[in-house]
Amino acid sequence: MKRGRISIKSKCQTFSSHEERAKRRKSGASGFTPIPGHPGGSLEDWGNLPHHVVLQIFQHLSLVDRARASSVCRRWNDVFHIPDLWRRFEFELNQPATSYLRSTHPDLIQQIIKKHAQHLQYVSFKVDSCTESAEAACDILSQLVNCTIKTLGLISTARPSFMDVSQSHFASALTVVFVNSKSLSSIKIDDTPVDDPSLKVLVANNSDTLKLLKMSSCPHVSPAGILCVADQCHGLRELALNYHLLSDELLLALSSEKHVHLEHLRIDVVSENPGQTHFHSIKRNSWEALVRHSPKVNIVMYFFLYEEEFEPFFREETPVTHLYFGRAVSKAMLGRIGLNCPRLVELVVCANGLEPLDEELIRIAERCKSLTAIGLGECEVTCSGFVEFVKMCGGRLTQLSIMEEVLIPDSSYNVEQIHSEVSKHLGRMWFPDMMPTW
Repeated sequence: MKRGRISIKSKCQTFSSHEERAKRRKSGASGFTPIPGHPGGSLEDWGNLPHHVVLQIFQHLSLVDRARASSVCRRWNDVFHIPDLWRRFEFELNQPATSYLRSTHPDLIQQIIKKHAQHLQYVSFKVDSCTESAEAACDILSQLVNCTIKTLGLISTARPSFMDVSQSHFASALTVVFVNSKSLSSIKIDDTPVDDPSLKVLVANNSDTLKLLKMSSCPHVSPAGILCVADQCHGLRELALNYHLLSDELLLALSSEKHVHLEHLRIDVVSENPGQTHFHSIKRNSWEALVRHSPKVNIVMYFFLYEEEFEPFFREETPVTHLYFGRAVSKAMLGRIGLNCPRLVELVVCANGLEPLDEELIRIAERCKSLTAIGLGECEVTCSGFVEFVKMCGGRLTQLSIMEEVLIPDSSYNVEQIHSEVSKHLGRMWFPDMMPTW
């Protein structure tokens, strides 16, 4: 009998529990019912958590998990549509037939355009190598007529597929955002067919707010187009462009009294057709004007040239701070860097010929007093020359990346001995990099 009474009581409790949950579902809440014996008397009703708590939880979830959580109850679904959750969004556009990367679902894209376009502030588009993906990105941009975007990034994960979109389609889509946002502060549009008229629209509507502009490899922009940006966007602090857009007039515009101090200038020096690309020179007084105006500016140059194309560079003093050579560079060029780049902080050389670079490195150590990082790939340096270089630089070398194959043993040091000598001058343990064997 005793066991039977317990069983009936248990069943009654179970029925009561189901009945209570049914009532909660009808009222739009979802949660846990009180549990006798629980330390707190009952578990928190998850459906009645304060909005700000659920919002914090949602901010740590992926978009897919957030969408699933929004179906738990009406209250959570309301939080799912709170504007704060839609200020930052990355559209991933990939073609399933050619890409293994996931893509933002078309239904979600339409929901964002209809309900949250006015909430978007920090937006990026990540597309694969298919033209269809880049065109889809342009179609979305064209519909953001009520946006208040502050940062915009167009990113090609493989080859630059935006370049396959018709220039008129791309410019029209970008203009929609430029006209409607009015408060753009950061734009990354590398490898796109943006043109001068588009930049004029950008300046006309966002000149007071623009602080960062990255537009390397934009062949439809002229030096006059980028000069228009520098002349009117006096708050611009970071700029990335190709060398063919760099001019004395641009540097002087960035040095005007109205302009804020420039913090970062990245210049890509690229040649696709060896011997067919002409590179102009920049006057020394233009560089000097920029550094006088912005004494802490980082000037970063990436070189992808053939050896015979380096002739116009570093003939005079150049205030570059970071140099990266993606192709072979001659001894003569490295010698000029030691003579004319006193502000150099970092130097990376991918390859050089078969002659040791001892003299060039020692000259760089002597003249470039701010040098803190160096990397050497397919080059040659004698062990003695390398030790002398490190001794002259001392502990200021925070990054020293040298392949073991670069070091040539001589009468003073072999490769086994050099790590202890270099470590002594650096004030920390150091070993040359090893080539992977796989």
